[in-house]
Amino acid sequence: MQKSALSHLFSFPVIIAALGYFVDIFDLLLFGIVRIPSLRDLGLDPDTEGTFILNCQMIGLLIGGVFWGVFGDKRGRLSVLFGSILVYSLANIACGFLPYFPKENLTYSYAVLRFIAGVGLAGELGAGITLVSESLPKNLRAIGTSIVAGFGLMGAVAAQLIVELSGEWSVSYIFGGGLGILLLFLRIRVSESSIYENIENTAVSRGNFLSLFTQRDRFIRYVKCVFIGLPTWYCIGILVLLANQFAHELDIEKIQPGKAVMWSYIGVSLGDFMSGFISHFLKSRKMAIFYMLIFTVIGIFILLYGGVKTENRYYLLSVWIGIGVGYWAMFVTLAAEQFGTNIRSTVTTSVPNVVRGLLPILIVSFDFFKKYFSVITSATIVGGIVFIIGLYSAYTISETHDKDLNFVE
Repeated sequence: MQKSALSHLFSFPVIIAALGYFVDIFDLLLFGIVRIPSLRDLGLDPDTEGTFILNCQMIGLLIGGVFWGVFGDKRGRLSVLFGSILVYSLANIACGFLPYFPKENLTYSYAVLRFIAGVGLAGELGAGITLVSESLPKNLRAIGTSIVAGFGLMGAVAAQLIVELSGEWSVSYIFGGGLGILLLFLRIRVSESSIYENIENTAVSRGNFLSLFTQRDRFIRYVKCVFIGLPTWYCIGILVLLANQFAHELDIEKIQPGKAVMWSYIGVSLGDFMSGFISHFLKSRKMAIFYMLIFTVIGIFILLYGGVKTENRYYLLSVWIGIGVGYWAMFVTLAAEQFGTNIRSTVTTSVPNVVRGLLPILIVSFDFFKKYFSVITSATIVGGIVFIIGLYSAYTISETHDKDLNFVE
């Protein structure tokens, strides 16, 4: 690779976006990792109250995705990078002091803090990918955003290791929040996107979220972007975060969700690094995603029906599935490239968080089917629906490889 290309790929915006996403993922998945020990220590039920708190965090992501997306188009990408990290860092630090909160209504205190953290966490990835996409040459966008996500997703591995090394879930929350505060100071040197600056003082309408629903083609593009990302959070939210629920039917003594998260995100990180190069080689965003979805389906089938009988095999297949859904950066980049500069941040920030925000619906559906079927069959039904619409959307969406981003809607 030429020296000029390397200078672009390892420029300050890319490095800061990668570090930001690392902290984002660290704090985002921390509750999933410490859910059982933290709730037990607080005298709460890890299943019923834990699901409620997780849903509050995901709803926060959904609301925050729209808020920060619109804010990024109206006030600039940098405003989101500063504001969002401050919100979720302070919320995570507060979670570390939950043992000292009043015991009354402790469930709601935890839920409110995870909701606030979710709102803050919603802004990080979209703003970072938007800024990097608009800063890099079009032939390097896929690789650049893959570097951001590939490195950033290792935050999940770091979160699991910090929890194990510290031995205290509360310390892990404070550590994660502290990382965010430190990163806040590094961002002072980051410059605004020149493409955004070109329309900042014009009469073009910016950040109009409702405009996504007023024009048929625009709405279909938006929905397809959401559907393409949905399989990722089916895998993470059900097969990984709820991994302990599969232990009995697979005749495994125990499966630790925290370890499943760590191993799956090692796979996701590898997949994200690979997806950019696959897209670059195929000269196609959508076909890179399509093939990775097929790879994921094979891994899920082996996990659920391949006679997995040990805890370590479950973790190994979590890596496989993680690699398959490691098109996360590619999917967000595809969303950024589908829409004009005046609503690009709105789309790029809201789409991944709409996907995350739909996790409660997937979990509720999973729980509904469990009333009538086994855990494995229920996961198969929900997964079948999610992957059918994901594959269809990936195959039929417009190609954006090498597309010039200097346009408006």
